[in-house]
Amino acid sequence: MAKMHENEFEISECLVHTLLKSQCSHWANLPLKAIISSGTDNALFRLGSEYVVRLPRIEWAMGSINKNINKEYEWLPKIARFLKIPISEPLFKGNPNNSYPWPWTVTKWNEGHNPNFEKENEYELLAKDLAYFLNQLHGIKLAKGPASRRGISLDKLDVETRKAIGELRGEINIQSVTSLWNQLANVPPFRQEPVWVHGDFLPGNILVQNNRLNAVIDFSDVGIGDPACDLIIAWSLLNSHSRRCFRENLENIDDNTWERGRGWALSIALIMLPYYKNSNPILAMLARRMIENVV
Repeated sequence: MAKMHENEFEISECLVHTLLKSQCSHWANLPLKAIISSGTDNALFRLGSEYVVRLPRIEWAMGSINKNINKEYEWLPKIARFLKIPISEPLFKGNPNNSYPWPWTVTKWNEGHNPNFEKENEYELLAKDLAYFLNQLHGIKLAKGPASRRGISLDKLDVETRKAIGELRGEINIQSVTSLWNQLANVPPFRQEPVWVHGDFLPGNILVQNNRLNAVIDFSDVGIGDPACDLIIAWSLLNSHSRRCFRENLENIDDNTWERGRGWALSIALIMLPYYKNSNPILAMLARRMIENVV
């Protein structure tokens, strides 16, 4: 698998088979095949016809991998009961050993593919599906949920976002982007009860069939917080017509929350572009599209 990060752990089919054989031998004889993905945090392998093995590529911060996997293992089965759309429920939690340093999971396989950028108004029904999914997710009442790292206020992104803007001098219109970030970063913050959020609701984490939503995957950032962070799909996937349709079908999203969503989309794209422009062309293209759509 191609590497996207310095110090990324090398993960092969042979390694995965060894982990399966030693920790869940009942799956060890199933066919195993790497899944080509633009995802940044995890390597994915299809296991038989019903499962996916998901292994972190890199430990971003001390303890984060163990924390996220435990969080998904505890909360996703509970969350799934409230949702009509399938999600990537974990079925097995593997342990680190001498050959692999972090916890890993086996999850359900969900059919579908990541959608391409919208062309001419082809995603109107998908936009409604996405809105309905978020309405259900944001309406879940499960107490004592963990805070999502993406459910925070925009001012906490300011330093990293401005640093990224400086790194993109000559590649984007610095003046207009800085002006827009100043505007969006000062939108009034979320003052209501925090809601359950996905936290990374980008095209790479949704699966579609026939331009309809079929599943949502990768809940590493799941938790409670400001629902604005989940609106990034509007500027990363949809054109203006479907974006309006998406907004019209969202519940409890006021103008300030929508503008904070624009701020999240802009910040994520700006931070993503300099990091991945030489290592992940798909994510670099996505970042440029998001910046263009937001601006």
